[in-house]
Amino acid sequence: MASLLSINALQASVALAERQVQKDQVRVSQDAAKLDASKDLLAKDKQKLADNQQESNQATQAAEKPAPAVNLSSAIENPPRSAQQLPADLQAPKPQVNTLGQTIGKYINVTA
Repeated sequence: MASLLSINALQASVALAERQVQKDQVRVSQDAAKLDASKDLLAKDKQKLADNQQESNQATQAAEKPAPAVNLSSAIENPPRSAQQLPADLQAPKPQVNTLGQTIGKYINVTA
């Protein structure tokens, strides 16, 4: 017959093994969750990399397009006077007329 001491030792060993199995199961569950999170992050990073590579390729292709040829003969020619126009800030102000029909500049010169 088995002794009471050996039965108690076996029960303690079984209890210890069960606790170790539970700890390991928790650790496996945590590792599985971390693995899933890492897979999600990897998928996002792969998508971001693909997007960046596509943008880079598009930028490179846009930069490689040659600039349109410049026609120097038309660049040197002066346009006719009617086509020439100064920017608004360089143009002389138009004279304004007061209620008496006099331009303001003329009115100021006469009274001064």
